[in-house]
Amino acid sequence: MSGHSSKPMVGPLPDTTANSPLVPGALTWLVWSLFVTSIVVLIVKIRFGAVWEIPGLVAIDGLTVLMWVVVTFFSGIVHSYSRRYMAGSTYKTRFFIGTFGFTVTVMALVAADHVALFGFLWVAMGLVMAELIGINGGWKQAQAAAMVARKYFLASSVLLGIALTALWWTTGLTTVSGIGAAADTLGGSVWLVAAGALVLAAMIQSALIPFHSWLLSSMTAPTPASALMHAGFVNAGGILLTRFAPVITVDSTLMLAVVAIGAASAGGGKLLKSVQTDIKGKLGCSTVGQMGFMIMQAGLGFFGAAITHLILHGFYKAYQFLSSGEQVEHTTPSETTEHTIGRMTSAVGFVVALLTGLAGGMVFTVLTGKGASVDSGLLLTFFVVFTTLHAARSAVEHTSLPTLARYGAVPLVFFPAIVIYAVVYEGVSNLLSVSTATTELTLLHGVIAVGFVGIYIAIESGVHEHSQRLYVALLNATQPSSNTLLTSTEEYNEY
Repeated sequence: MSGHSSKPMVGPLPDTTANSPLVPGALTWLVWSLFVTSIVVLIVKIRFGAVWEIPGLVAIDGLTVLMWVVVTFFSGIVHSYSRRYMAGSTYKTRFFIGTFGFTVTVMALVAADHVALFGFLWVAMGLVMAELIGINGGWKQAQAAAMVARKYFLASSVLLGIALTALWWTTGLTTVSGIGAAADTLGGSVWLVAAGALVLAAMIQSALIPFHSWLLSSMTAPTPASALMHAGFVNAGGILLTRFAPVITVDSTLMLAVVAIGAASAGGGKLLKSVQTDIKGKLGCSTVGQMGFMIMQAGLGFFGAAITHLILHGFYKAYQFLSSGEQVEHTTPSETTEHTIGRMTSAVGFVVALLTGLAGGMVFTVLTGKGASVDSGLLLTFFVVFTTLHAARSAVEHTSLPTLARYGAVPLVFFPAIVIYAVVYEGVSNLLSVSTATTELTLLHGVIAVGFVGIYIAIESGVHEHSQRLYVALLNATQPSSNTLLTSTEEYNEY
Protein backbone atom coordinates (compact mmCIF):
# COMPACT_ATOMS: atom_id res chain seq x y z
CA MET A 1 0.00 0.00 0.00
CA SER A 2 1.11 3.53 -0.68
CA GLY A 3 2.81 5.20 2.24
CA HIS A 4 3.14 1.91 4.12
CA SER A 5 6.54 0.47 4.88
CA SER A 6 7.41 -2.86 6.48
CA LYS A 7 10.53 -4.50 7.75
CA PRO A 8 12.24 -6.89 5.33
CA MET A 9 11.43 -10.50 6.20
CA VAL A 10 14.59 -11.99 4.68
CA GLY A 11 18.02 -11.29 6.07
CA PRO A 12 21.02 -12.86 7.77
CA LEU A 13 20.38 -15.31 10.58
CA PRO A 14 20.82 -13.77 14.02
CA ASP A 15 24.10 -14.22 15.85
CA THR A 16 23.27 -16.48 18.79
CA THR A 17 26.17 -15.16 20.83
CA ALA A 18 25.66 -11.43 20.40
CA ASN A 19 23.48 -9.86 23.08
CA SER A 20 22.36 -13.33 24.14
CA PRO A 21 21.19 -13.86 27.73
CA LEU A 22 23.49 -15.89 29.93
CA VAL A 23 20.87 -18.52 30.85
CA PRO A 24 20.45 -20.23 27.41
CA GLY A 25 24.19 -20.68 26.94
CA ALA A 26 24.77 -21.89 30.49
CA LEU A 27 21.90 -24.39 30.38
CA THR A 28 23.00 -25.69 26.98
CA TRP A 29 26.49 -26.33 28.34
CA LEU A 30 25.04 -27.93 31.47
CA VAL A 31 22.73 -30.33 29.63
CA TRP A 32 25.57 -31.53 27.39
CA SER A 33 27.63 -32.04 30.54
CA LEU A 34 24.81 -34.19 31.90
CA PHE A 35 24.85 -36.19 28.66
CA VAL A 36 28.58 -36.90 28.95
CA THR A 37 28.17 -37.82 32.61
CA SER A 38 25.28 -40.14 31.74
CA ILE A 39 27.42 -41.96 29.18
CA VAL A 40 30.14 -42.48 31.79
CA VAL A 41 27.54 -43.81 34.26
CA LEU A 42 26.13 -46.12 31.58
CA ILE A 43 29.58 -47.56 30.88
CA VAL A 44 30.16 -48.13 34.60
CA LYS A 45 26.72 -49.71 34.85
CA ILE A 46 27.44 -52.12 31.99
CA ARG A 47 30.85 -52.95 33.46
CA PHE A 48 29.80 -53.58 37.06
CA GLY A 49 26.03 -54.13 36.80
CA ALA A 50 25.09 -52.98 40.29
CA VAL A 51 21.94 -51.07 41.29
CA TRP A 52 22.77 -47.87 43.15
CA GLU A 53 20.11 -46.65 45.50
CA ILE A 54 19.03 -44.51 48.37
CA PRO A 55 16.86 -47.14 50.05
CA GLY A 56 13.18 -46.36 49.87
CA LEU A 57 13.66 -43.24 47.74
CA VAL A 58 15.82 -43.64 44.62
CA ALA A 59 17.00 -46.69 42.63
CA ILE A 60 19.35 -46.26 39.66
CA ASP A 61 19.11 -49.35 37.47
CA GLY A 62 19.74 -50.09 33.79
CA LEU A 63 16.53 -48.42 32.59
CA THR A 64 17.36 -45.29 34.60
CA VAL A 65 20.83 -44.86 33.14
CA LEU A 66 19.72 -45.68 29.60
CA MET A 67 16.95 -43.09 29.77
CA TRP A 68 19.39 -40.55 31.19
CA VAL A 69 21.58 -40.94 28.11
CA VAL A 70 18.63 -40.74 25.71
CA VAL A 71 16.87 -37.80 27.39
CA THR A 72 20.00 -35.68 27.84
CA PHE A 73 21.03 -36.32 24.23
CA PHE A 74 17.68 -35.21 22.83
CA SER A 75 17.60 -32.28 25.25
CA GLY A 76 21.12 -31.25 24.25
CA ILE A 77 20.13 -31.21 20.59
CA VAL A 78 17.01 -29.17 21.39
CA HIS A 79 18.98 -26.71 23.56
CA SER A 80 21.61 -26.19 20.86
CA TYR A 81 19.02 -25.87 18.08
CA SER A 82 16.98 -23.40 20.13
CA ARG A 83 19.92 -21.01 20.59
CA ARG A 84 19.21 -19.79 17.07
CA TYR A 85 15.55 -20.76 16.74
CA MET A 86 14.54 -18.70 19.80
CA ALA A 87 16.97 -15.83 19.10
CA GLY A 88 15.15 -12.53 19.58
CA SER A 89 12.15 -14.13 21.28
CA THR A 90 10.72 -12.45 24.36
CA TYR A 91 10.35 -15.90 25.91
CA LYS A 92 13.83 -17.23 25.14
CA THR A 93 15.10 -17.45 28.73
CA ARG A 94 11.79 -18.79 29.99
CA PHE A 95 11.80 -21.42 27.23
CA PHE A 96 15.29 -22.62 28.13
CA ILE A 97 14.46 -22.80 31.83
CA GLY A 98 11.36 -24.85 31.01
CA THR A 99 13.22 -27.18 28.65
CA PHE A 100 16.02 -27.79 31.14
CA GLY A 101 13.49 -28.20 33.94
CA PHE A 102 11.68 -30.83 31.89
CA THR A 103 14.97 -32.67 31.32
CA VAL A 104 15.85 -32.76 35.01
CA THR A 105 12.31 -33.81 35.95
CA VAL A 106 12.38 -36.79 33.57
CA MET A 107 15.84 -37.79 34.81
CA ALA A 108 14.52 -37.75 38.38
CA LEU A 109 11.35 -39.62 37.39
CA VAL A 110 13.17 -42.62 35.92
CA ALA A 111 15.29 -42.83 39.09
CA ALA A 112 12.42 -42.43 41.58
CA ASP A 113 11.58 -45.51 43.64
CA HIS A 114 9.22 -44.16 46.29
CA VAL A 115 5.68 -44.12 44.90
CA ALA A 116 4.93 -40.63 46.26
CA LEU A 117 8.07 -39.22 44.62
CA PHE A 118 7.26 -41.02 41.37
CA GLY A 119 3.72 -39.61 41.36
CA PHE A 120 4.89 -36.08 42.18
CA LEU A 121 7.45 -36.09 39.36
CA TRP A 122 4.86 -37.46 36.93
CA VAL A 123 2.63 -34.48 37.70
CA ALA A 124 5.56 -32.05 37.42
CA MET A 125 6.60 -33.49 34.07
CA GLY A 126 3.15 -32.88 32.60
CA LEU A 127 2.86 -29.36 33.99
CA VAL A 128 6.26 -28.33 32.62
CA MET A 129 5.39 -29.69 29.16
CA ALA A 130 2.07 -27.82 29.23
CA GLU A 131 4.03 -24.67 30.09
CA LEU A 132 6.23 -25.20 27.00
CA ILE A 133 3.15 -25.72 24.80
CA GLY A 134 1.76 -22.36 25.95
CA ILE A 135 5.09 -20.57 26.26
CA ASN A 136 3.76 -17.57 24.33
CA GLY A 137 1.70 -15.80 26.96
CA GLY A 138 0.22 -13.29 24.51
CA TRP A 139 -1.14 -15.88 22.07
CA LYS A 140 -4.60 -17.03 23.11
CA GLN A 141 -4.48 -20.18 20.96
CA ALA A 142 -1.25 -21.22 22.67
CA GLN A 143 -2.85 -20.70 26.07
CA ALA A 144 -5.86 -22.74 24.98
CA ALA A 145 -3.58 -25.56 23.78
CA ALA A 146 -1.72 -25.51 27.08
CA MET A 147 -5.02 -25.75 28.94
CA VAL A 148 -6.12 -28.75 26.85
CA ALA A 149 -2.80 -30.51 27.49
CA ARG A 150 -2.89 -29.65 31.18
CA LYS A 151 -6.34 -31.25 31.58
CA TYR A 152 -5.18 -34.47 29.93
CA PHE A 153 -1.95 -34.57 31.93
CA LEU A 154 -3.78 -34.02 35.21
CA ALA A 155 -6.22 -36.80 34.29
CA SER A 156 -3.25 -39.08 33.67
CA SER A 157 -1.78 -38.05 37.03
CA VAL A 158 -5.05 -38.78 38.85
CA LEU A 159 -5.17 -42.25 37.28
CA LEU A 160 -1.56 -42.88 38.28
CA GLY A 161 -2.38 -41.73 41.80
CA ILE A 162 -5.28 -44.21 41.95
CA ALA A 163 -3.00 -47.00 40.73
CA LEU A 164 -0.22 -46.23 43.20
CA THR A 165 -2.67 -45.93 46.09
CA ALA A 166 -4.31 -49.24 45.19
CA LEU A 167 -0.93 -50.99 44.95
CA TRP A 168 0.18 -49.55 48.29
CA TRP A 169 -3.14 -50.59 49.84
CA THR A 170 -2.77 -54.16 48.53
CA THR A 171 0.92 -54.75 49.27
CA GLY A 172 1.63 -52.34 52.11
CA LEU A 173 4.79 -51.31 50.21
CA THR A 174 5.79 -47.77 49.26
CA THR A 175 8.46 -48.42 46.61
CA VAL A 176 8.15 -49.30 42.95
CA SER A 177 10.79 -52.01 43.28
CA GLY A 178 9.09 -53.46 46.35
CA ILE A 179 5.72 -53.60 44.61
CA GLY A 180 7.33 -55.31 41.63
CA ALA A 181 8.94 -57.92 43.87
CA ALA A 182 5.57 -58.62 45.52
CA ALA A 183 3.67 -58.88 42.21
CA ASP A 184 3.08 -62.61 42.69
CA THR A 185 0.73 -61.80 45.54
CA LEU A 186 -1.38 -59.41 43.45
CA GLY A 187 -4.83 -60.23 42.16
CA GLY A 188 -8.50 -59.48 42.67
CA SER A 189 -10.47 -56.29 42.17
CA VAL A 190 -7.94 -53.92 43.76
CA TRP A 191 -5.20 -55.18 41.44
CA LEU A 192 -7.55 -54.82 38.46
CA VAL A 193 -8.23 -51.19 39.38
CA ALA A 194 -4.50 -50.51 39.75
CA ALA A 195 -3.52 -52.24 36.51
CA GLY A 196 -6.36 -50.62 34.56
CA ALA A 197 -5.46 -47.17 35.89
CA LEU A 198 -1.80 -47.70 34.95
CA VAL A 199 -2.74 -48.63 31.38
CA LEU A 200 -5.09 -45.64 31.04
CA ALA A 201 -2.44 -43.27 32.44
CA ALA A 202 0.06 -44.62 29.90
CA MET A 203 -2.47 -44.25 27.07
CA ILE A 204 -3.12 -40.59 27.88
CA GLN A 205 0.55 -39.70 28.28
CA SER A 206 1.49 -41.44 25.01
CA ALA A 207 -1.48 -39.85 23.15
CA LEU A 208 -3.04 -43.14 22.10
CA ILE A 209 -6.46 -43.09 20.46
CA PRO A 210 -8.91 -41.82 21.76
CA PHE A 211 -6.69 -39.56 23.92
CA HIS A 212 -4.70 -38.12 21.00
CA SER A 213 -6.47 -34.76 20.87
CA TRP A 214 -4.02 -33.05 23.23
CA LEU A 215 -1.09 -33.98 20.99
CA LEU A 216 -2.73 -32.72 17.80
CA SER A 217 -3.73 -29.52 19.64
CA SER A 218 -0.17 -28.86 20.80
CA MET A 219 1.18 -27.42 17.54
CA THR A 220 1.36 -23.98 19.14
CA ALA A 221 4.51 -25.16 20.92
CA PRO A 222 7.81 -23.94 19.45
CA THR A 223 9.18 -26.58 17.07
CA PRO A 224 12.08 -27.52 19.42
CA ALA A 225 9.54 -28.13 22.19
CA SER A 226 7.52 -30.29 19.80
CA ALA A 227 10.66 -32.28 19.03
CA LEU A 228 11.26 -32.86 22.75
CA MET A 229 7.61 -33.74 23.24
CA HIS A 230 7.44 -36.30 20.43
CA ALA A 231 10.92 -37.70 21.07
CA GLY A 232 10.71 -37.80 24.86
CA PHE A 233 7.50 -36.86 26.64
CA VAL A 234 5.14 -39.28 24.88
CA ASN A 235 7.55 -42.12 25.66
CA ALA A 236 6.54 -41.85 29.31
CA GLY A 237 3.69 -44.30 28.72
CA GLY A 238 6.10 -47.04 27.68
CA ILE A 239 8.42 -46.27 30.58
CA LEU A 240 5.47 -46.43 33.01
CA LEU A 241 4.39 -49.87 31.77
CA THR A 242 7.99 -51.10 31.88
CA ARG A 243 8.50 -49.83 35.44
CA PHE A 244 5.34 -51.63 36.53
CA ALA A 245 5.78 -54.64 34.23
CA PRO A 246 5.41 -57.16 37.10
CA VAL A 247 1.99 -55.65 37.86
CA ILE A 248 0.84 -55.63 34.22
CA THR A 249 1.98 -59.18 33.48
CA VAL A 250 0.05 -60.77 36.35
CA ASP A 251 -2.83 -61.69 34.03
CA SER A 252 -2.59 -62.73 30.37
CA THR A 253 -6.05 -61.31 29.61
CA LEU A 254 -4.90 -57.83 30.59
CA MET A 255 -1.84 -58.30 28.38
CA LEU A 256 -4.12 -59.12 25.45
CA ALA A 257 -6.13 -55.97 26.18
CA VAL A 258 -2.92 -53.89 26.09
CA VAL A 259 -2.01 -55.50 22.74
CA ALA A 260 -5.45 -54.64 21.34
CA ILE A 261 -5.24 -51.04 22.62
CA GLY A 262 -1.80 -50.56 21.11
CA ALA A 263 -2.81 -52.16 17.81
CA ALA A 264 -5.90 -49.94 17.52
CA SER A 265 -3.77 -46.82 17.94
CA ALA A 266 -1.03 -48.10 15.62
CA GLY A 267 -3.48 -48.79 12.81
CA GLY A 268 -5.58 -45.72 13.60
CA GLY A 269 -2.52 -43.46 13.53
CA LYS A 270 -1.66 -44.72 10.05
CA LEU A 271 -5.20 -43.96 8.86
CA LEU A 272 -5.26 -40.52 10.50
CA LYS A 273 -1.94 -39.63 8.89
CA SER A 274 -3.31 -40.47 5.44
CA VAL A 275 -5.74 -37.51 5.50
CA GLN A 276 -3.33 -34.93 6.94
CA THR A 277 -1.91 -32.25 4.65
CA ASP A 278 0.38 -30.20 6.92
CA ILE A 279 3.82 -31.41 7.95
CA LYS A 280 3.49 -31.16 11.72
CA GLY A 281 0.01 -32.69 11.60
CA LYS A 282 1.38 -35.71 9.75
CA LEU A 283 4.18 -36.04 12.28
CA GLY A 284 1.67 -35.85 15.14
CA CYS A 285 -0.50 -38.63 13.66
CA SER A 286 2.65 -40.66 13.01
CA THR A 287 3.52 -40.36 16.71
CA VAL A 288 0.06 -41.61 17.66
CA GLY A 289 0.65 -44.71 15.53
CA GLN A 290 4.22 -45.28 16.70
CA MET A 291 3.26 -45.01 20.36
CA GLY A 292 0.59 -47.60 19.63
CA PHE A 293 3.31 -49.94 18.37
CA MET A 294 5.33 -49.28 21.51
CA ILE A 295 2.41 -50.07 23.84
CA MET A 296 1.56 -53.15 21.78
CA GLN A 297 5.11 -54.48 22.20
CA ALA A 298 4.74 -54.05 25.96
CA GLY A 299 1.47 -55.99 25.78
CA LEU A 300 3.22 -58.79 23.92
CA GLY A 301 5.57 -59.04 26.89
CA PHE A 302 8.64 -57.65 25.10
CA PHE A 303 9.45 -54.63 27.24
CA GLY A 304 12.97 -54.50 25.81
CA ALA A 305 11.44 -54.11 22.34
CA ALA A 306 9.16 -51.32 23.64
CA ILE A 307 12.10 -49.38 25.08
CA THR A 308 14.15 -49.95 21.92
CA HIS A 309 11.22 -48.69 19.85
CA LEU A 310 10.80 -45.51 21.88
CA ILE A 311 14.55 -44.77 21.61
CA LEU A 312 14.70 -45.27 17.83
CA HIS A 313 11.42 -43.43 17.32
CA GLY A 314 12.79 -40.58 19.42
CA PHE A 315 15.81 -40.18 17.14
CA TYR A 316 13.62 -40.28 14.05
CA LYS A 317 10.93 -37.92 15.30
CA ALA A 318 13.35 -35.38 16.78
CA TYR A 319 15.07 -35.15 13.39
CA GLN A 320 11.74 -34.91 11.56
CA PHE A 321 10.49 -32.02 13.69
CA LEU A 322 13.73 -30.06 13.71
CA SER A 323 13.95 -30.38 9.92
CA SER A 324 10.23 -29.84 9.28
CA GLY A 325 10.85 -26.39 7.81
CA GLU A 326 12.84 -27.94 4.97
CA GLN A 327 9.90 -30.14 4.02
CA VAL A 328 7.55 -27.29 3.25
CA GLU A 329 7.53 -26.69 -0.49
CA HIS A 330 6.09 -23.37 -1.61
CA THR A 331 4.55 -24.74 -4.78
CA THR A 332 1.00 -24.98 -6.02
CA PRO A 333 -0.25 -28.44 -7.01
CA SER A 334 -0.86 -28.85 -10.70
CA GLU A 335 -2.00 -31.53 -13.11
CA THR A 336 1.57 -32.80 -13.27
CA THR A 337 1.98 -33.13 -9.49
CA GLU A 338 2.83 -36.73 -8.65
CA HIS A 339 0.12 -38.59 -6.75
CA THR A 340 1.71 -41.32 -4.68
CA ILE A 341 -1.43 -42.79 -3.08
CA GLY A 342 -2.83 -45.58 -5.16
CA ARG A 343 0.32 -46.06 -7.20
CA MET A 344 1.31 -49.71 -7.03
CA THR A 345 4.86 -51.00 -7.14
CA SER A 346 5.97 -53.02 -10.16
CA ALA A 347 5.72 -56.80 -9.79
CA VAL A 348 9.49 -57.20 -9.67
CA GLY A 349 9.86 -54.38 -7.15
CA PHE A 350 7.20 -55.89 -4.91
CA VAL A 351 8.85 -59.32 -5.06
CA VAL A 352 12.20 -57.77 -4.10
CA ALA A 353 10.58 -55.92 -1.19
CA LEU A 354 8.68 -59.03 -0.05
CA LEU A 355 11.77 -61.26 -0.15
CA THR A 356 13.77 -58.59 1.71
CA GLY A 357 11.09 -58.44 4.41
CA LEU A 358 10.92 -62.22 4.82
CA ALA A 359 14.69 -62.57 4.89
CA GLY A 360 14.89 -59.71 7.38
CA GLY A 361 12.45 -61.50 9.66
CA MET A 362 14.60 -64.64 9.49
CA VAL A 363 17.71 -62.63 10.40
CA PHE A 364 15.86 -61.09 13.36
CA THR A 365 14.69 -64.53 14.53
CA VAL A 366 18.19 -66.01 14.28
CA LEU A 367 19.75 -63.14 16.24
CA THR A 368 17.08 -62.78 18.95
CA GLY A 369 15.24 -66.11 19.03
CA LYS A 370 11.91 -64.27 18.73
CA GLY A 371 9.48 -65.94 16.35
CA ALA A 372 11.11 -69.34 16.65
CA SER A 373 8.24 -70.61 18.83
CA VAL A 374 4.48 -70.42 18.47
CA ASP A 375 3.93 -67.57 20.93
CA SER A 376 3.58 -63.77 20.95
CA GLY A 377 7.13 -63.55 19.55
CA LEU A 378 5.66 -64.50 16.17
CA LEU A 379 3.66 -61.26 16.08
CA LEU A 380 6.76 -59.25 17.00
CA THR A 381 8.67 -60.90 14.15
CA PHE A 382 5.70 -60.30 11.83
CA PHE A 383 5.97 -56.57 12.44
CA VAL A 384 9.71 -56.67 11.75
CA VAL A 385 8.91 -58.35 8.42
CA PHE A 386 6.08 -55.91 7.74
CA THR A 387 8.16 -52.82 8.56
CA THR A 388 11.11 -54.05 6.47
CA LEU A 389 8.82 -54.81 3.52
CA HIS A 390 7.28 -51.33 3.66
CA ALA A 391 10.66 -49.59 3.93
CA ALA A 392 12.13 -51.72 1.13
CA ARG A 393 9.14 -50.98 -1.10
CA SER A 394 9.53 -47.25 -0.49
CA ALA A 395 13.24 -47.48 -1.30
CA VAL A 396 12.53 -49.35 -4.53
CA GLU A 397 10.01 -46.70 -5.58
CA HIS A 398 11.83 -43.52 -4.63
CA THR A 399 15.55 -44.25 -5.05
CA SER A 400 16.92 -42.67 -8.24
CA LEU A 401 19.30 -45.49 -9.15
CA PRO A 402 19.26 -47.70 -12.23
CA THR A 403 16.73 -50.52 -11.85
CA LEU A 404 19.16 -53.39 -11.29
CA ALA A 405 21.33 -51.37 -8.93
CA ARG A 406 18.26 -50.31 -6.96
CA TYR A 407 16.98 -53.86 -6.56
CA GLY A 408 20.42 -55.11 -5.57
CA ALA A 409 21.04 -52.27 -3.09
CA VAL A 410 17.83 -52.83 -1.11
CA PRO A 411 18.88 -56.03 0.71
CA LEU A 412 22.43 -54.70 1.14
CA VAL A 413 21.02 -51.70 3.01
CA PHE A 414 18.27 -53.34 5.04
CA PHE A 415 20.02 -56.49 6.28
CA PRO A 416 22.68 -54.52 8.19
CA ALA A 417 19.91 -52.27 9.55
CA ILE A 418 18.04 -55.30 10.91
CA VAL A 419 21.25 -56.65 12.42
CA ILE A 420 21.83 -53.31 14.16
CA TYR A 421 18.24 -53.26 15.42
CA ALA A 422 18.54 -56.80 16.77
CA VAL A 423 21.83 -55.98 18.51
CA VAL A 424 20.37 -52.81 20.05
CA TYR A 425 17.29 -54.73 21.14
CA GLU A 426 19.36 -57.44 22.82
CA GLY A 427 21.57 -54.82 24.48
CA VAL A 428 18.60 -52.87 25.81
CA SER A 429 16.90 -56.05 27.04
CA ASN A 430 20.05 -57.06 28.92
CA LEU A 431 20.19 -53.66 30.62
CA LEU A 432 16.62 -53.86 31.88
CA SER A 433 15.78 -55.58 35.11
CA VAL A 434 12.48 -56.70 33.56
CA SER A 435 12.31 -60.18 32.10
CA THR A 436 10.45 -61.00 28.89
CA ALA A 437 6.87 -62.11 29.57
CA THR A 438 6.01 -64.04 26.41
CA THR A 439 2.33 -64.96 26.09
CA GLU A 440 0.54 -67.65 24.14
CA LEU A 441 -0.43 -66.93 20.55
CA THR A 442 -4.18 -66.31 20.28
CA LEU A 443 -6.77 -65.57 17.64
CA LEU A 444 -6.54 -61.88 18.55
CA HIS A 445 -2.89 -61.80 17.46
CA GLY A 446 -3.88 -63.25 14.09
CA VAL A 447 -6.71 -60.74 13.70
CA ILE A 448 -4.28 -57.89 14.42
CA ALA A 449 -1.81 -59.15 11.80
CA VAL A 450 -4.54 -59.50 9.16
CA GLY A 451 -5.98 -56.11 10.10
CA PHE A 452 -2.63 -54.37 9.60
CA VAL A 453 -2.16 -55.98 6.21
CA GLY A 454 -5.67 -54.86 5.22
CA ILE A 455 -5.13 -51.27 6.38
CA TYR A 456 -1.76 -51.08 4.63
CA ILE A 457 -3.12 -52.39 1.31
CA ALA A 458 -6.15 -50.10 1.51
CA ILE A 459 -4.02 -46.99 2.09
CA GLU A 460 -1.30 -47.84 -0.41
CA SER A 461 -3.79 -48.70 -3.13
CA GLY A 462 -5.98 -45.67 -2.41
CA VAL A 463 -9.11 -47.70 -1.62
CA HIS A 464 -9.79 -45.60 1.47
CA GLU A 465 -10.04 -42.47 -0.68
CA HIS A 466 -13.22 -43.71 -2.35
CA SER A 467 -15.28 -43.53 0.84
CA GLN A 468 -16.33 -39.98 1.62
CA ARG A 469 -17.79 -41.12 4.93
CA LEU A 470 -14.47 -42.65 6.01
CA TYR A 471 -12.53 -39.59 4.84
CA VAL A 472 -14.74 -37.20 6.81
CA ALA A 473 -14.59 -39.42 9.91
CA LEU A 474 -10.79 -39.56 9.76
CA LEU A 475 -10.52 -35.83 9.09
CA ASN A 476 -12.76 -35.05 12.06
CA ALA A 477 -10.69 -37.35 14.27
CA THR A 478 -7.53 -35.39 13.41
CA GLN A 479 -8.98 -32.00 14.27
CA PRO A 480 -7.41 -30.23 17.26
CA SER A 481 -9.56 -28.38 19.77
CA SER A 482 -11.23 -25.51 17.93
CA ASN A 483 -9.97 -22.83 20.31
CA THR A 484 -6.36 -23.81 19.55
CA LEU A 485 -6.67 -23.06 15.82
CA LEU A 486 -5.15 -19.85 14.43
CA THR A 487 -7.77 -18.52 12.04
CA SER A 488 -6.17 -15.12 11.47
CA THR A 489 -2.46 -14.35 11.44
CA GLU A 490 -3.18 -11.00 13.08
CA GLU A 491 -4.10 -12.89 16.24
CA TYR A 492 -0.49 -14.01 16.64
CA ASN A 493 1.86 -11.39 18.00
CA GLU A 494 4.64 -12.46 20.34
CA TYR A 495 5.26 -8.90 21.41
